[in-house]
Amino acid sequence: MTTGRAPTSLLFVLVCAMGVGPLLNYGLSAASPLILHDLGMSQSQLGLLAGAVFASAAVGSMWLGQLSDRATSRQQFLLIFGGTVLALVVAALAQNFWVLLVAVVLAGPAQSISNPTTNRLVVTAVPQAQRSGWIGIKQSGVQASQLFAGLFIPAVSLWLGWHGAFALAALVALGLLWYALQKLPSEQARPRTTARAKSAADGLPLPVWLFAAFAFLSGLGTQATNVYLPLFAVRSLGFPLVLAGVAAGVSGVVGVTSRVIWGRQMSLGRRPSAMLLALAAGAVVGVLCLLSAGVFRQPALLWAGVALHGATVLGANVITNAAVLVVVPPERVGIASGVLAMGMYAGFALGPFVMGLLADATGGYEAGWITVGSGYVLCVGVALWLRRYGATHPWKAVRGR
Repeated sequence: MTTGRAPTSLLFVLVCAMGVGPLLNYGLSAASPLILHDLGMSQSQLGLLAGAVFASAAVGSMWLGQLSDRATSRQQFLLIFGGTVLALVVAALAQNFWVLLVAVVLAGPAQSISNPTTNRLVVTAVPQAQRSGWIGIKQSGVQASQLFAGLFIPAVSLWLGWHGAFALAALVALGLLWYALQKLPSEQARPRTTARAKSAADGLPLPVWLFAAFAFLSGLGTQATNVYLPLFAVRSLGFPLVLAGVAAGVSGVVGVTSRVIWGRQMSLGRRPSAMLLALAAGAVVGVLCLLSAGVFRQPALLWAGVALHGATVLGANVITNAAVLVVVPPERVGIASGVLAMGMYAGFALGPFVMGLLADATGGYEAGWITVGSGYVLCVGVALWLRRYGATHPWKAVRGR
């Protein structure tokens, strides 16, 4: 049993493991006006790139979730960071859409295993009193990556071009891998479970599947917004490239803070269903702000929408991951996290693709924002289902003690 307090260096490693995988996605979004111009790509092709990386992540998430229950953390970190470095290098060499497509497919597995790997480390290496708070902080690594990419990629692109920006990002990821390998606790590979049922997802409790449904619906809107926000700001509101990147970065800053706050709320024993309900309602308001910003050409509404986006749906992953650690036994954390990741990445894959198709078909973003808002309304329904389930089949509250 884990005692004492886990070192903050391990927390930093967990944050980096969550943030490094999506670095390519956010970089493509932040530099999208340059990339579309240089390669002659359409908006729907940009959506296809985002969809492909998350489809790749979704396809492998179940198997990789099971792998995380067996392989050592060092082996998994090599996959997370090494896969990201490879994907960034391929992107840096890309001279057409198809090479970028290869790069994003390579980035998928690195992202799909990050949640199971880091969740497993939290369970095995972090005292129970710290776990919920650490979940919130380590999940904020994704938004820290969004902030980094939103500021770093456009700025370096103006200096070295977007190819050079991705090459430099690969060097950053390689440095983080070296640091992580120095700080990971030593462990042995875990043996395969002997019972076939233990490796199957069909024995997981209903809340896991409801959390996965929420992750799918919220993920659809999350990545549609993340991918197209800079392009929307440039084309609909006339923002310069760097300011559009700042808008994405602001969303990341708010997202980092919100994930820490949601994690602390979980550690206080708040009901996951109640928090997801409030989160979904706020997300609906946020997407209405973005829709109105484009219709009325009001930049202030865009900033309001960006803030609400960061404060709401970017925190969903914290709540669902922290709750999953409670509703399944420790030996099934990997597969349960894999199911959750599968739902999330399926939504991530579909959202940008649909947004791009609608933008090309209509010449604007209104239909896309309406679709995103509809997904958030369905999230409200799933949260209400979770709330009703919890009233009749209560599970232990997620507490930090």
